[in-house]
Amino acid sequence: MTDSALIATVDNAVLAARGAGTPVAFEGVVKEYGATRVLHGVDLAIEPGEFVSLLGPSGCGKTTALRVLAGLERADGGVVRIGGADVSAVPTNRRDLGMVFQAYSLFPHLDVAANTAFGLRMRKVPKADAAARVAGALELVGLGHLAGRFPHELSGGQQQRVALARALVTEPRVLLLDEPLSALDAKVRVSLRDEIRRIQLRLGITTVFVTHDQEEALAVSDRIAVMNAGRIDQIGTPEELYLRPATAHVAEFVGLSSIVPATIAGGRAEVLGMSLPAIGDHPDGPAEVFVRPENVRLGGPIIAVVQESTFLGSLRRTLLRTEGGGLLRMQHPVGERVEFGERVGVSIDDVPVAVRGVG
Repeated sequence: MTDSALIATVDNAVLAARGAGTPVAFEGVVKEYGATRVLHGVDLAIEPGEFVSLLGPSGCGKTTALRVLAGLERADGGVVRIGGADVSAVPTNRRDLGMVFQAYSLFPHLDVAANTAFGLRMRKVPKADAAARVAGALELVGLGHLAGRFPHELSGGQQQRVALARALVTEPRVLLLDEPLSALDAKVRVSLRDEIRRIQLRLGITTVFVTHDQEEALAVSDRIAVMNAGRIDQIGTPEELYLRPATAHVAEFVGLSSIVPATIAGGRAEVLGMSLPAIGDHPDGPAEVFVRPENVRLGGPIIAVVQESTFLGSLRRTLLRTEGGGLLRMQHPVGERVEFGERVGVSIDDVPVAVRGVG
């Protein structure tokens, strides 16, 4: 069988088993550990075939939410649905999920093919069928030529690809990924991130991805749920979250911003002598706003002194200290050179800014 035929075999099997994809929903899900409430009535509807990331800092509840979905933790309130059915009391092994975690969790005494086949063996899939499905899954993740190797002979990225193949070979309805890239170096992380997205799009499998890395979430997600202290602050497309953050937490966590003192008056923010539209409804008075570095430009009424300027290949990022003493980051073309200590005039684009109240 050719490589393309092997890939087609696993693609067709997964698509046939899953149909048009499987919806997932959290409905008022609560999770407590003793007196500590970790999830506060989480509501989230994931469409069939959608790639949704749970994004947030450590301790925000994103991994707990994934574990509740997986059945590894029991919710203390609310309902978890997969394919429309309430699975809140259904054990993990009957939820038809594929799971990939930060730790590769491969069996060191089994080769790549045997590790991939483990779930099929547990399901007593006939050997001939299992062999074809393992071969197809390994080709799908680019490891068909390494089927006979053992985990200690593989790089970290290759081991995580085996874990991904093992999760997919059982033809799950939903794929769960819990920080699967955090143990890898930067270059491998980006490569495998893109591969996961390519495979997910190819198979159309509903996927829930937990990460604290906002760049990862922005790069691969259809939608992102930003979590904060056990609640979802905002869910939307990467563009929606970046351009119109609903809360200060989202604005601060998604993307890079300068936090600048401002005064709110009539729905606009007075910032460093400029008037900018404010996102959301805020009472008049003192506040702070989040200014993206790409919205700060050389030339304008704001006088500032260059503190540092960093060359980043395709652009420069410069830190400025304004006359009022505040710091402002600017992102600009490499040809626009500025020097340490230089006084420059800058302006801020007339785009909506997120606001955080003070006092």
